[in-house]
Amino acid sequence: MDLVTVNGLSKRYGGIVALSEAAFSARVGEVHALLGENGAGKSTFIQILSGAVQHDGGSILIDGQDYRPANPDAARARGIAAVFQELSLIPDLSVEQNIWFRHEPRTLLGTVNRGEMHRRTLALLEKYDFPALRPEQELRRLTLAERQIVEIAKGLAKDPRILILDEATSALPAREAEWLLKLTRQLAAEGRLVIFISHRMAEVRAIADRLTIFRNGSTVAAHEANAVSDDEIVTQMIGRHLDRLYPERVPTMTDRIALKVANLASGSRLSGVDFSLREGEVLGVGGLQGHGQRELFQALFGATKANGTIELWGKPTAIGNPRQALTGKDGIALVPEDRRGQGLLLTKSVRENLTLSVIKRFTENGLLSRQKEAALVKEMVDFLRIKAGTPEQLAGTLSGGNQQKVIFGKMLLTQARVLLLYDPTRGVDVGTKGEIFQLMRDLAAKGYAILFHSSDMPELVHVADRVLVMRNGRIAAALEGDHISEEGILRAAMLETRAA
Repeated sequence: MDLVTVNGLSKRYGGIVALSEAAFSARVGEVHALLGENGAGKSTFIQILSGAVQHDGGSILIDGQDYRPANPDAARARGIAAVFQELSLIPDLSVEQNIWFRHEPRTLLGTVNRGEMHRRTLALLEKYDFPALRPEQELRRLTLAERQIVEIAKGLAKDPRILILDEATSALPAREAEWLLKLTRQLAAEGRLVIFISHRMAEVRAIADRLTIFRNGSTVAAHEANAVSDDEIVTQMIGRHLDRLYPERVPTMTDRIALKVANLASGSRLSGVDFSLREGEVLGVGGLQGHGQRELFQALFGATKANGTIELWGKPTAIGNPRQALTGKDGIALVPEDRRGQGLLLTKSVRENLTLSVIKRFTENGLLSRQKEAALVKEMVDFLRIKAGTPEQLAGTLSGGNQQKVIFGKMLLTQARVLLLYDPTRGVDVGTKGEIFQLMRDLAAKGYAILFHSSDMPELVHVADRVLVMRNGRIAAALEGDHISEEGILRAAMLETRAA
């Protein structure tokens, strides 16, 4: 008998249909992949399973018994835990305090038993061979990848029978992602059900026993994982045949230098960085994770203090903070790593997110022109094909892919022509990825200069004109032409060589 059986599941948000007669079934001891485009209904489905959202219609059975949790605590009581792509952690608490938040071991007097909590944390981390974490470390000092690992530990601390992993590998470096994939198989072997959501087909192939595909809020197919091809899966996900993921790489680069960096250094993670970015170029930044890529983008955008010289369009510039970076056509704009934490105001509307940083564009004599603002918003919503009921829809209610499009729109409205894109396709579906890659090439053709980091190496290989490979906070190599390959990037990242 199936452990989870779902039939006719429906959910609406006003006039927006998030789920429509969705069906799903999964067994004990399997890894079951849930696939679909952003906006297909996957997030709503797992929010219902985890007790965060109530469904409007349909039925859910767990072990053959009716299941309708009123809240996440009720879901936990039935053995269900979710690890969401967008983290639910508290920055001011320690790692172990986050793991056991609201479920801390208590003394006889009712106070938190810190010694027992520390012991349980160490036992949990050892049992599942977690990557190195210091239980007492404050969460805000961790990287996004480390925070994702804490979120996974928090889910496992509930000892669930059903563990939902929502894009849990998207923020992880290769080694940690491989650890998590092995962990899913270990959990399945223990007799648990793992519901695994990922836009990376190789991960699905590596671990999934079966898969279910959602499109437009409905179930369109369910397969044994080894009984269907990648092309068939993608076609069922997007409802059409995807001709190609990566656009043709037509040369658009000119001789004009848009951004020139010399001897850039920031803290202990970035030192002696020199490179030039040309007008019309997509310049990739690769290498093993944690070798200064994040620090480079933060320094260029003024988010961290840095030394060295930066020239924009031939003019020396000092960027002490992001406000100084956003100076119109001669400025720099950033698509950040953490879209929900750094790129969006989730409780504000699509309109407000798009226009908050460019109010001057529709202000005359101190008065806001709502007509001009509406025109700018419509232009971006139409251009980027942002799927929202209205521009007043809250950004936090959009799918991941549409949230990312709002960030791109916000960036483009600044009119900056040097664009910093840090892992811009993280956690978005294959169709939206293709749109983002095409947008990057179209912008380059219009004279924009793009610095582009991706944790997915094939993206650098197929999209970038050149690739800078970072190692130990420096540029280890600059690859061009036929030298741009996964092997070439790895070789430069790991061997003691340096580009001239």
